[in-house]
Amino acid sequence: MNKTISLSLNAVALAVGAVCAAPAALAGEVEVLHWWTSGGEAKAAAALKAQLQAKGHAWKDFAVAGGGGDNAMTVLKSRVVSGNAPAAAQIKGPSLQEWAAEGVLASIDTVAKAEKWDELLPKVVSDVMKHKGSYIAVPVNVHRVNWLWTNPEAFRKAGAKVPTNWDEFFTAAEALKKAGLIPVAHGGQNWQDFTTFESVALGVGGADFYKKALVQLDAATLGGATMTKVLDTFKKVKSYTDKNAPGRDWNLATAMVIKGEAGMQLMGDWAKGEFLAAGKAPGKDFGCAAAPGTAKAFTFNVDSFAMFKLKDAANTKAQQDLAAAVMSPEFQEVFNLNKGSIPVRLNMNLAKFDDCAKLSSNDFVATAKTGSLVPSVAHGMAIASAKAGAMQDVVSQFWNDDKMTTKAAQERLVAASKTK
Repeated sequence: MNKTISLSLNAVALAVGAVCAAPAALAGEVEVLHWWTSGGEAKAAAALKAQLQAKGHAWKDFAVAGGGGDNAMTVLKSRVVSGNAPAAAQIKGPSLQEWAAEGVLASIDTVAKAEKWDELLPKVVSDVMKHKGSYIAVPVNVHRVNWLWTNPEAFRKAGAKVPTNWDEFFTAAEALKKAGLIPVAHGGQNWQDFTTFESVALGVGGADFYKKALVQLDAATLGGATMTKVLDTFKKVKSYTDKNAPGRDWNLATAMVIKGEAGMQLMGDWAKGEFLAAGKAPGKDFGCAAAPGTAKAFTFNVDSFAMFKLKDAANTKAQQDLAAAVMSPEFQEVFNLNKGSIPVRLNMNLAKFDDCAKLSSNDFVATAKTGSLVPSVAHGMAIASAKAGAMQDVVSQFWNDDKMTTKAAQERLVAASKTK
């Protein structure tokens, strides 16, 4: 999702020297770059802002619309190059290491040690938050990506049952279509295309196949028979989307399911935040199930804030308070209740969480033990951003071009996986 970071230390130093120093910020101000601008997400961001203001700090919102974060990364790069980095920015996965390697991120080990983060986080998560053994980012939550969201009334109208595998998925889609409904709500953006693709890959091939093909980028697996079936299944999903899908934002696709215009959506659990913001109740007004064939696997997406080096002591203190606030039980609860995700902090009381969240949390713990907890490629958790971007482009080309053969798509995927 995020394009390769093209900063170098020399380039940053030259750029900083070339611009006038920014005026000193107000004491205790944190400027936070994020892309949480939809209904449920905006409520979640407001909760963090309130917690910081309660500590006496000023919050400067730096929101850049666009669910995938591509727009935000473009803006962030220009800010960092000009020597005017925000206090914190929503960055995650391998991209954290790319930014840290440029020497622009601050260590927050002081906070992490005082708050005992190593004990509170699963190792699979804490490892992502560190660079050379030091924390440079704070995790906010855990999203499960491989969800299928359904409208129960649409399914009743169609006389269909919620699918547990891909054959059942297409049976349900056909029934929804005959009932005059859009079977699958989809937004035609490359990260959304790949979100669907990776759920198909996990459901058709299983966790070991997923890891070999999409994390280890094994050429033989990418070019093999299982991937052929994955791509054919993926392309069949498209035939059940509507003609207005290209360019549609994910939350507008979710709204189609909320309103009963569409029966299903393949999307991460941030979609649940939209259902809840619309006053809908899980199990009654909407259904949540693992994407077909993926009940015993979990593709994870962990949102996190990278902390940038600051010169102002008061702002640095505010930044440290921000990091501590993000990991506090109070914020973990209120944020994730709004966002649709689950707390990243272990041993949290989930009494206020709904059945979708409890299922997600149980599966997160279980799959971590079985080895079927896998990072999402579409959401920047698995591979270097340049490779992820190239592979997403291929998948979207295949989705949109009816003349591209499956064989050609596989060949291009193999080539894309070798992008430097």
